[in-house]
Parts: sequence; structure tokens; C-alpha cells
Amino acid sequence: MWGRKREAFSMYKRMPSRDHSAVMDVENNSALSQNSMDVETTNPSWWLSFPHVVVATISSFLFGYHLGVVNEPLESISLDLGFSGNTLAEGLVVSTCLGGAFIGSLFSGWIADGVGRRRAFQLCALPMIIGASTSATTKSLAGMLIGRFLVGTGMGLGPPVAALYLTEVSPASVRGTYGSFIQIATCLGLMGALFIGIPVKEIAGWWRICFWVSTIPAGLLAFAMMFCAESPHWLYKQGRSAEAEAEFERLLGGSHVKYAMIELSKLDRGDEADTVKLSELLYGCHFRVVYIGSTLFALQQLSGINAVFYFSSSVFKSAGVPSDVANVFIGVVNLSGSIIAMLLMDKLGRKVLLLWSFFGMTISMLLQVTGANTYVSGSGSLYLSVGGMLMFVLTFAVGAGPVPGLLLSEIFPSRIRAKAMAFCMSVHWVINFFVGLLFLRLLEQLGPQLLYSIFASVCMMAVVFVKKNVMETKGKSLQEIEIALLPQE
Repeated sequence: MWGRKREAFSMYKRMPSRDHSAVMDVENNSALSQNSMDVETTNPSWWLSFPHVVVATISSFLFGYHLGVVNEPLESISLDLGFSGNTLAEGLVVSTCLGGAFIGSLFSGWIADGVGRRRAFQLCALPMIIGASTSATTKSLAGMLIGRFLVGTGMGLGPPVAALYLTEVSPASVRGTYGSFIQIATCLGLMGALFIGIPVKEIAGWWRICFWVSTIPAGLLAFAMMFCAESPHWLYKQGRSAEAEAEFERLLGGSHVKYAMIELSKLDRGDEADTVKLSELLYGCHFRVVYIGSTLFALQQLSGINAVFYFSSSVFKSAGVPSDVANVFIGVVNLSGSIIAMLLMDKLGRKVLLLWSFFGMTISMLLQVTGANTYVSGSGSLYLSVGGMLMFVLTFAVGAGPVPGLLLSEIFPSRIRAKAMAFCMSVHWVINFFVGLLFLRLLEQLGPQLLYSIFASVCMMAVVFVKKNVMETKGKSLQEIEIALLPQE
């Protein structure tokens, strides 16, 4: 009893004066809350929220598809548009998306908070449709780059909004499983782009079809979102409590609505009137969670995962495996790891998966360091390099790939969740850009052995960081997590 009073008092201290009435409501309804806790012995049915989650993950499928759509057709694109042999132009076609993604992710929080999660998904689909259509019909390099930039803005907007939406509409018991859908959908998008691109060398102009195909899931996302539930958390922040209650009924079932609304009432009301400033994320009371989120994304990108993807074709080529078969190998292993993560996320927890994932990535990198050693025989070196690479992709997909996006959307308080996700995703894209820009040059200057040793060290640093700073969120409501992470006063 004393614990409940102390919690209510701490909430009272944190809230502005205009919201004291909300605290009194919580205190007056404490008996009701306790009764609801007693009734709340079963978890909400997963199948009610499942269709909404599936529609939201179409954005992640599109993200993966557009990451891989130019890999196979790039040679044909350069020939048709007249920049064959121009490595700078080819690099721009691939990387222009990253610039657009940075812009999209930078504004994603303000868009998601301003127009709601559903409309943010529709705004994400719009530039993808326009950009893909522009790339599919262009006759020049400039048109291709404009199309790729537009697609990139949608790619940047989609992942943070998807992570927000899945976290806010999912029952706590399956939130981790649903969070893994983002990674699985991304893998399926990458593999879909690979398979669609197979006829590109046999059929002239097939690369245009590859771009046109992507407009179908983008249009489906925009249309299907009209019938999906809006985030009850966003509605509640807007003061639309009745609508939030109705959406909870759609997502959780009628018997769980009262408990969900009581949990939601623990959040500060009136937040929508406050503006979250960048300085508040960097220096204010929320600095710790933003620091954890940004560092996790930085470690994810500095672990060497993109370097492995860039270099995988060369490693497989030296083993006599064609590049398209190598891509299938990587895709299947990536998908397998993502499915394992989905099965384990709500059983073992986020922190355990992160720890073992980064530790496995460390071992994998050390195998590749050994494979790059001149003292190891040719066939032994090959087995270590290929095996280490596949093991690295598998262990990444089990934890370091899917967990950070889900974990961040869980640990950020409701008031800053969208904007903090936008900030952390922007960090992700900036580091992604520089890794892609500098990897080949560092490989030439340092050699694979030293470079992979650096990546192994980063992965081990990630293990230490996760152990010291990351809390377990498995099975906890967003309100319980927020209270646990409140700054000590």
C-alpha cells in the first residue's frame, strides 16, 4: 500500500499543475486498479492485433526491397542510362537512398506525433510510390537519383514509425515477437528484390519492372492503413481518451480495455501541449535513455555488419561460389536468424539475446581474422572465412539486428518516444553512411586481419555496454518500463 502511495506521490511531483486532477483520478481509482490487476490474469489474445502488425511491417518489407533492388540490375541500369564504367555515378545510385533516409528519419518523430502513426505510414508510402515510378520511367541519371532520393525519404520514415506502432499496439506478452516481424519483413524484402532481379541479364529493360513491382506493396500499405487501428497511446496524448478506449477494444478485446486504460492513465496528461526540444534529449532528464539508444545503434553499425554484406560476394567468389548464390546463402541465414529471434524474444528476453548476439559476432569476427592469417592453409582459410561470415550474419540476426529498434521504442517515455526514435535512427543512418564510404579504403590501408580485429573489439565493447546499461523489458507494460527508468530525484 505504501509503495502505491509513494508511486502516486512521485508522479504528482513530476506533473504540471494543470494535471493534478489526473493524479487525483489515479489515486481515487487505486482500488479499481487493484481489482483490475486481480482480474488481469490472462494475456490478451494475439490474433486481434496481428492483422494491424502485419500491415505495418509492409513498410519494413519495402525498406528491405529498396535496399537490395539495385544490386543485381545496377550494370543494366548504367548501360541503359549511359553511365557505364562511372563508379562515382554507380555509387550515387546506391547511396542516394541513404541521404533521403537520413532526412526521412530526422523528421519521422515530428511527423508521427503530428499526424498520428497511421497517416505517417501513408506518408511513408507516398514518396516510395512516386520515387519508384520516377526511377522506373527515367531516361537519365538525374531522374534515377531523384527517384532514389524520394524512395530514401520513405525508407527513413518507415522503420522508426513501424517500431513505434508495433510497440504501442502490441500486448506486452507478444511485443518482442511482433518486434521481430520488422527484421523478418526486411529480410523477405531483400530476398524479394534478389529474386525479382534474376531475369535482369536476360530481358532488356527488366530493371524498370523491378522498380514498378515495389509500387504494389507501397500502394497496399497506404490503402490497408485506412482500416488499421490508430495507436491508443497517441490518441490518449491528444486528449482523445474515448477513441483510445475504442482502439484498445479492437486490439486487445473488451475484457482488457479497462486495465489498459488504467495503465495508460499513469502517463502524464497534457504532454501534447509541450514541445520536445533537441536540448532536452541531449542534456535533460532523458539523456540516459537517449544515450543508451544512440550507442546501441552506433555499436550495431560499427560491428561490421554492413562491411560483411559488402565483402561477402568477394569471399564467396574466392570459394568458387557465384555472387547470386552467395546472396541467397546470406539471405537464408539472415532470415533463419530472424525467425529464431522471433521465437526467443519473449522467452529469453531482449537483454539476453543482445548479449549472446554480440558475443557470437565477436567469435565470428575472430574466425575471420584467423582465416585472413597468412599462416593458415588455403582451404582452411576459406572455410574459416566463409563459416565466420555466415555465423556472423546468423548471430547478428538473432539479436543485434532486431532488438535495438524494439528495445528503444520500449524504453523511451511516451512524451519523447517518437522524437527520440527519430534522433537515434538519424545516428544510425549517419554511421551507416560513413561505414559504407570508408570501408573499402580502410580495407586497403589496414588489411582484412586488422580491420576484422577492430570489428571484433567493437562487438566485445557492445557486450560490456549491454551488460552494464540495458534493462530487461520482457513482459513489462510500457508504463512499468517508463517508471523504472525515471531519473532519481
